[in-house]
Amino acid sequence: MTITHADIGGDENTARRVLVLARSIAPCIDAFPDDSEQKLDAIAVLSAVVAELPAPGDRRTKSLSRNGTSITFADIESAFDSDARASLRALCDAQGASVPSGSLPAGSFPTERAFERVWPEGGYS
Repeated sequence: MTITHADIGGDENTARRVLVLARSIAPCIDAFPDDSEQKLDAIAVLSAVVAELPAPGDRRTKSLSRNGTSITFADIESAFDSDARASLRALCDAQGASVPSGSLPAGSFPTERAFERVWPEGGYS
């Protein structure tokens, strides 16, 4: 069963937005079995992210402008610090559901190409 906004608490709309962003960071979070340690860990990380977000209103204000009459709010993504991102990705890596970032590409890449006579550099290492 997937992780829902009720699992992570907080305002429903904010929790839903956090879940959408979390799925883009670690797509495997919906594949954890119910009552598994990975699912409970993901809920703990996401609950902490929601807790870090300030309540709607003045505290979410990132910048103001007087003459231009504009206001900028902090985005949901700012609540995901590097620790939360790394934790969610580590849960996926432990499950084997995703390729770690920065790893070598997986697949079959042919070495002979049609343009190899134009640029005879040789194979890549």
